[in-house]
Parts: sequence; structure tokens; C-alpha cells
Amino acid sequence: MKAIQFLSEQAWVSRLGWALVHFLWQGVVIAAFYAAARRWLGTSRGPQARYLLSCVALVVLVAAPVVNFVLDGSSDSLPSGSIATPEFSSPAARLELVSLVSLPSFTGHTWRDEVMPWLVIAWFAGAIAFWLRMLGGWVVAARMRSVLVRPAPAEWQRTLDALASRIRVSRPVQLLVSALVQVPTVIGWLRPVVLVPIGALAGLPAEHIEALLSHELAHIRRHDYLVNALQSVAEALLFYHPAVWWISKHVRDEREHCCDDIAAAIGGNVLTYIRALAELESARPARFRAAMAATGGSLARRIARLSAQSYPDSVAPSAPGIGAALLAGVTAFAVLAQPAARPTFEAAIVKPSLELGFMRVRPSPGRLTATASVRLLMENAYGVQPFQIAGGPDWIDSDQYEVEAKADGAASRDQLFLMLQSLLEDRFHLKVHRETTEVPVFALVAARNGLKLAGPQDGSCIDPDRDPAPDWAGNGDRLPPPGQSQPRLARCGSANIILQPSGARIQGGKITMAEFARVLAMALGRTVVDKTGFAKSFDVRLDFLPDESTAALPPPPPGSASASSGLSGPSVFSAIQEQLGLRLESTRGPAEVLVVDHVEKPSEN
Repeated sequence: MKAIQFLSEQAWVSRLGWALVHFLWQGVVIAAFYAAARRWLGTSRGPQARYLLSCVALVVLVAAPVVNFVLDGSSDSLPSGSIATPEFSSPAARLELVSLVSLPSFTGHTWRDEVMPWLVIAWFAGAIAFWLRMLGGWVVAARMRSVLVRPAPAEWQRTLDALASRIRVSRPVQLLVSALVQVPTVIGWLRPVVLVPIGALAGLPAEHIEALLSHELAHIRRHDYLVNALQSVAEALLFYHPAVWWISKHVRDEREHCCDDIAAAIGGNVLTYIRALAELESARPARFRAAMAATGGSLARRIARLSAQSYPDSVAPSAPGIGAALLAGVTAFAVLAQPAARPTFEAAIVKPSLELGFMRVRPSPGRLTATASVRLLMENAYGVQPFQIAGGPDWIDSDQYEVEAKADGAASRDQLFLMLQSLLEDRFHLKVHRETTEVPVFALVAARNGLKLAGPQDGSCIDPDRDPAPDWAGNGDRLPPPGQSQPRLARCGSANIILQPSGARIQGGKITMAEFARVLAMALGRTVVDKTGFAKSFDVRLDFLPDESTAALPPPPPGSASASSGLSGPSVFSAIQEQLGLRLESTRGPAEVLVVDHVEKPSEN
């Protein structure tokens, strides 16, 4: 289960999972457009036009999930956005921001997010199985070049060379007699060979052999072996969608038709070629389809087409194919269209706060209480930092509200914050949207003298598995006003900002560089992007003096040692370089912000 938990925390897993899910309905739409275009072409156009259409459709199918994955990259996680940090004139306003600095990032997870790691694992397993099957076919095909083969008689090699010249095949092609094939077969792309069954050269009329060899040379001229290999890769990657297999079958069918036309034109007698095809009544071996180019296509359909007889076009898939496509579409609709059931509180009271003071939001088993502004409620509910909220009237910062909400005792901390989202939308009529913009950011890099990070030590943090209390500790409990009490240790894997009379300290145990960058962003009021490449966990203790660069932190309180004596400590920029061997570089990058579209003062209880 640790592996599943690890995968669920990776942004690329969610992006890949949603790309695969979206492809369910997108594949159905692409297949519908392809079917309409193919019916419009009809049989009046040659097989080359239909072949190109099916190839383009297959490329679009492959591109669809790739585009989904890339476009989702800008919002794969909730990066720390950066907007202009407002000036605060009162200590209470500063404390509002300080109350967030020890808050971990919270993102609302639905049942669909929880299932994404399992979906990605299932896709990987299926893709690997098809890849192994495909690689096995390639290995077998490669061995067929050298196992149980002998060179064809010299006169037939000269015949093959003459046909290759007429078809304009520039590469040398060797003709081999094989005991493993039942029909003429092309193996290889850069150094192609044509394998013919034992006895075929002597048992079939010469004109029939030449017609069949012309067909195989047509595959070589068209680079069908390479195209078929790429086609097999697409099938392995998108194995779960019936539209891929349906269109891929059309690619193979039209490929055979194109080569039939070339072979018939070279021989100059369609009837001779039809008689040659009639010799291929025995089915082609299916075990080599992953590697061979000249496979696929109905022999009866090919003969009927060459003889100018009417035959049904294969635009419409079979009944099982229709059922599979509909199932894929219904599955996508069920996953995407069904709204996520956001939890709500059983009961909630919201009223204006009569006293403006220290603000906090405290989740606890079965309840959530708060004395906070709307902005602080939003920060907790949506798991964003102060500088990630843009827009809204001034009163979302100045007015404070008391919230007393009751929930099911089994509700988790994350579920309580999802309920807070529902409360904001219901009582404050809050409407928001996310947008990504290019803003100033800090890049966290290693200093020239190297990193000075301490390895993780026992006792440097609280293990939530042994002590679940930190999971329910409120912000106000974990971040008291400066110098009033001793703050408790942070949970393992997270860091706190501790305000002291002498300055500020970032302290945490067994944290990652991404977590350290997140806490730095809280203090600096700007996104911090980890560019160190450091992947191990470490303990951190960083002491610095808040100044104008740490806009989200108040200066030392009046009467403290630092304020009264005028002593100065290192800024956060100097401290991280001297104490941790890190450096902050100012640059620009994309960041996501939560934009307030509409908000009203709360309705009556």
C-alpha cells in the first residue's frame, strides 16, 4: 500500500490516469469522424487514399492522450502561485498570514483521484504484456532469417532483382527458401529478405511466383515493415480501446490492397494475380503478425476487389466492436460526467465575530471551528497560500467570522476542508476558478560550496502513525503568537515556521526539498521552485530575522530582544546559504492562482 500511496502523491500519475480516461470518449469521437470520412471516400477512391486516411486516424488516436497529458501539465498539482503581496498596517492583519505558515498543503481528493494509481498500474501491466508479445514476435521474425533457411536458386534471385528494379526498390533484397513459412513473407526493413515456402518455387507456375514476389516487393518499396512496427507500438500503448484495433485493422487491409494493385500492374494481367492469390487458401500464421508487414486482409475480399465485383465496405465495425466502443463511451461518461459528491457538514453556524483578534481554523474529530476572515477560510478550504488568492472585495480580508460546524466523527481532516468548500459556496455564495499565469518566482539551487543538509534523526519530528494528535492540531495550537509558548514539533515530512522573540526559525524532520520549498514560499510570499535535484530526506533548522523580503511574517514583537537592542540577524537569503548551502535565484515561471469570481456576506443561520 505504500507504493500506491507514493503513486497517489505523484502529479504525473494523476495526469496520466486522466489522459487515459479522457481517451475513452475521445477515441469514440475520433472513430466516428473517421467512419464518416471513410464512407465519404467510398470505393470510388483508390485504396491508397483510404490507407492514408486510416493512418492519419491512427496517428490522431495516439496523439490524443499525449495532448491530454501535456496540456494537463500546467495544472498537474497546485503550485504556489504568486501575486502582488499586499501591505499590512496592523499586527492583527500580519497575524492572519502568520496563522497559515505551518499549514500543510491540502488538496481535495475524490474517489476518482484515489482510483487513478490503480488505473495507471493496470494500464502499465496491460501495455507491458502487449509489448512483450510484440517483442516476442520481433525476436521470432528475426530468427526466421537464419533458422531453417537456404538461398533460393540463382535464377529466382535474378528474377527477384529484375522485379525489384521494375518496382523501383533501391535496396538489395535477398530471396530465401524457408521451412518455417507457409506463404511468401517479408522480414526486415533496412536489410529486407523475402522468405518463400519450401516447394513453392518448383510447385507453382512461374508467373504466379512472380506475381506473389511483386506483392512482397511492394511492401518493401512502401516501407510497410517499419509502418507495421510503429502500428504495433500504438496497439500496445492503447490496447484498451476498441477504436484503435478497428482502425488498425483497416490500415492492414488497405495496405494489402495497395500492394495488390502494384503487383497486378507489374504483371499486366489481373487474372494471373488473382489465380496466384487463390493458391494462398491456407490461412496465414497469426503468430507472426506483430512483426510481419504483409499480413492482414481477407483473401476473398481482395480477390473480389481485384475482379471488380461488389463487396461490402468494412466501415461499420462488427457487433462486438460496436458493443465495446459503446462500453468505452459509457465508462468515460460515468467517470467524467458524474459529479463528485462533495461532503457537507451536518450542521453549521456562521456569524460575524464581535472581536477582531488572532485568527485560526481548527479541524478536530467530528467538528471544525474557526475565527477567521473569508480569505483565511479559503486558504484552508482550497489548500492554497495567501498569495495564491486573487480578486474579491476588501471585506474578505477585514471582516472576521466565527464558524462552528459539526460533521460525522469518521470524517478525515481532508474531508473537513472539502466540507468547508461546500460551506463557503452555500453560505457565502463563493464562486472561484483557477488560472495559470507567468509570474516572478524563486528558484532554489545549491550554493557554490555545496549542500549542508543534516541527515534525518530520530526525535526530530512526530511520527503520525505513533502519535495521531498532530493530524488534528489546529493552526492556533501549532503556531502561538511569538514567544508565548513552546511550539510542538512538526509531523515527520513537514516543516513549521516558529516565531521567536529573537527572530524566526524553519524547523522540520525527515522532510523533502519540495516541502522545504513550500514552507519558504509561505514566508517569502512568492513561489519557490526546487531546482536542486536533491531527492533524499533531511532535517532542517534555519534561523533568520524577518524583514521586508519575508512579507508574510511579522517582524519581532515590540519589546523583544531584537526589537529593543536593534540587533540584526541574517536575512532568509543569507541564512539558507550559510546554514544549509542553498541559494535563492529570482526568475519567472508559471503559477496557479485561485481567482474570486463572486462572493457575498453570509446568509442567516
